[in-house]
Amino acid sequence: MDVQNYMTSEVVTVPEDMKVLEALDIMKEHNFHRLPVVRDGRMVGLVTEEIVQENSPSTATSLSIHEMNYLLTKTTVGDIMQTKVTTIGAADLLEEAAEKMLEEEVGVLPVVEDKDKIIGIITDKDLFRAFIDVMGYNNKGSRIVIDIPEDHPGILEDITNILAEAKVSINQIAVYRNEDVTQIVLQMDSSNTSEIKEVLTREGYTVSSATSKERKE
Repeated sequence: MDVQNYMTSEVVTVPEDMKVLEALDIMKEHNFHRLPVVRDGRMVGLVTEEIVQENSPSTATSLSIHEMNYLLTKTTVGDIMQTKVTTIGAADLLEEAAEKMLEEEVGVLPVVEDKDKIIGIITDKDLFRAFIDVMGYNNKGSRIVIDIPEDHPGILEDITNILAEAKVSINQIAVYRNEDVTQIVLQMDSSNTSEIKEVLTREGYTVSSATSKERKE
């Protein structure tokens, strides 16, 4: 799936000349921790709560609260913003977005096109939502985990044929490989978990987990 399928298109942005205190008010109003900074519709930086704190007078300073607030009223977003920002394109894969977040240790990526024109934003929470959708976690039906000690070509075809003969439809398939065992995770429409497990076991497959659930609204 692409970034555009899960990004937020309505992005709250701020201009470079906005005062820091005003930007903080916007963050609090929308419960945001960061805001893209734009110039003529194109992103030029990012301002975050952390950056504001780093550029605020220390509580150990001899300045009064009034003096500290005065300094902040004179400071603009452009004075303190982060100018090197990792971005991603709307047509890029979600996996690429996840990799960039891990590598850069960030929880959000501005989505840009045509030379930094910002068209959206995607966060780590959006990726969590995509993962849940891909795995079919909120769907009604059965979730079966099959352990494969020795992986070989044709296993998926064999399993799908077995379930097709049993008139069971598969909605999602995921394969996890590690040194000891390969696990195949199946999400199916049918809630008859015990029957599905019995069919697979009879054909020689080891079912390590079999659960069913109602659709989550």
